[in-house]
Amino acid sequence: MTAAADTPQTTTLSARRVRLARFGLLATAFAVSACGLVYELALITLGAYLVGNTAKQASIVLAIMVFAMGIGALAAKPLRRWPALAFAAVELALALLGGFSVMLLYAAFAWTDLYSLPLVVVAAAIGLLIGAEIPLLMELLQRIREQAAGAAVADLNAADYLGGLIGGLAFPFVLLPFFGQIQGALIVGAVNAVAGVLLVFILFRNDLSKLAKQLLALVSVLTALLLVAAFAYTDRFETDARQALYAAPIVYTEDTQYQQIVMTESASPFGEQDLRLYLNGDLQFSSVDEYRYHEALVHPAMDGPRANVLVLGGGDGLAVREILRYGDVETVTLVDLDGAVTDLARGFNDLVALNGDSLDDPKVTVVNEDAFTWLRQQTGTWDAIIVDMPDPDATETAKLYSTEFYTLAGDHLGEGGRMVVQGGSPYFAPKTYWTIAATLADAGYEPTPYWVSVPSFGDWGYLMVGADGRAPELGLDTSVGPFRSLTPELLDAAQVFPPDRAEMDMPPSTLMHPVILDLVESEWQHY
Repeated sequence: MTAAADTPQTTTLSARRVRLARFGLLATAFAVSACGLVYELALITLGAYLVGNTAKQASIVLAIMVFAMGIGALAAKPLRRWPALAFAAVELALALLGGFSVMLLYAAFAWTDLYSLPLVVVAAAIGLLIGAEIPLLMELLQRIREQAAGAAVADLNAADYLGGLIGGLAFPFVLLPFFGQIQGALIVGAVNAVAGVLLVFILFRNDLSKLAKQLLALVSVLTALLLVAAFAYTDRFETDARQALYAAPIVYTEDTQYQQIVMTESASPFGEQDLRLYLNGDLQFSSVDEYRYHEALVHPAMDGPRANVLVLGGGDGLAVREILRYGDVETVTLVDLDGAVTDLARGFNDLVALNGDSLDDPKVTVVNEDAFTWLRQQTGTWDAIIVDMPDPDATETAKLYSTEFYTLAGDHLGEGGRMVVQGGSPYFAPKTYWTIAATLADAGYEPTPYWVSVPSFGDWGYLMVGADGRAPELGLDTSVGPFRSLTPELLDAAQVFPPDRAEMDMPPSTLMHPVILDLVESEWQHY
């Protein structure tokens, strides 16, 4: 009787242990899948920040990693003889390579002329290791309890895909905003190491020899020490690497969910303070000559109806400063995606002094939203629209130089209103400049092109359109002068382009065919 009573209890306990072991293994598959997706997103985001063109960076990283994952899965076949030890080794290697990936690539970008080659190597190596995970986990799953191959694949895939979901959400909403790219990758590397080592030591320690256990423990400790040391050194590393990219001392830096913001400050050759703002490494203004850029951008558009003005971009507040010179302006609405930029324009003393505290003027309303999405939700009109967007060197900004965007913005021009677009350099990037002109024409407007000299940028171009579709005449209301760089005579001359930079016949850029993206990259890569 006693033996018969004990048998069911033993069987029940055994089944419970099997369920717990399977749960632990599937939880590990979930964790390492989340880590793998974070590595992919980190490499894509880093490339977008450093190089631009998010679509191209995503394509390169994903294509290489998926290909390498296939090779890694095949390479894992011989390792099935030692699945526990091999899996732990793969996870420790991923912890180091994935955890240090952002730091390594940022160092390559900051201190060498290389980036693309290291990116390919790192993405391929991470892909190889990720590809080896599932075959090894499959072998370990079957050692816990044999089951039909289809059922085992379904269980692992479910854990893998769910982990991908969590990793995909954790990167933009937790890791990037709270830890940044480098520390975020190091944290994920630690998760990789812990998940792999715990699984092996808890469930499969009997599969390891004494020597293997000792070596695995030693490597695990060394991996932990390296990750912790790198985490502690991150701030110093970032400061040194970022400073290597800029000639002048950095006085402010912030990585937001949209971009990297850097401000430098130094003395110009004329003895003036030279405050500069960079977004993702691209110069936005120099305090020495920004007035040339902003006077040419704003004042021709203000020579007409101007009671209500809309500024798209221009989060530094410098265009708004020029607009507020007109006493008859009643409202100014500024739409800039990144609240960190507008906060900087309101809170960084040197920038506040430069923009005249314009964003805190009672006439000004600041909206931190995507300009395209925000415009689609509006029903009102404005007398003047100033489009002061960053150059279209990334997928996110290319849409703001499209036929669809200009059509949408133009629909919000009031009667007699004007819209001006900063068009980049007609000298350094003439194809880009005349593509913007062609895009405005495709949206139903005849643009008036003009350009001025901005020493920090070189020759810089603009395009003006009118609500009636006809090319507007350029003029200046000198009652708000004197201007530091503009005169009516200079504005007339600004409409003349030299023969070597004459108008070019270019196709328009659209949402579905953003030709401007490749043009910007190809033209500016020589400078």
